[in-house]
Amino acid sequence: MADSLPEHDRILQEIESTDTACVGPTLRSVYDDQPNAHQRFMEKLDTCIRNHDREIEKMCNFHHQGFVDAITELLKVRADAEKLKVQVTDTNRRLQDAGKEVIAQTEEIIRCRVQQRNITTVVEKLQLCLPVLEMYSKLKEQMNVKRLLYD
Repeated sequence: MADSLPEHDRILQEIESTDTACVGPTLRSVYDDQPNAHQRFMEKLDTCIRNHDREIEKMCNFHHQGFVDAITELLKVRADAEKLKVQVTDTNRRLQDAGKEVIAQTEEIIRCRVQQRNITTVVEKLQLCLPVLEMYSKLKEQMNVKRLLYD
């Protein structure tokens, strides 16, 4: 019985470390061994399974607190994200409103500039006409003077 325990450890290690295709011959060696070897192997296997279960439980317990902390942090981030979303939405609305006012003022400036350009064009055209108007005024004055002389 003492000889079979190290052999069982070797068999369990071989089962855990190989792929499933090679497990058959390894398990067959359990049945080819001494009388009651199968029962002793099953006890050893149960012990090994309990050890693995404890390791899994320890690992889960260890990571559980990290998981809880991560969820708590995520909930805080979600609340902060909601606040940020409200702020961004409010800022966007205010920018849109300010943009509408800027657009209206820009359109008014464009209308004023067009009007200013039209006035400048009219002044230039009138300045071109001034000599003609001055000549007309002189002609009319001379005609009035001549009428007075002939009347």
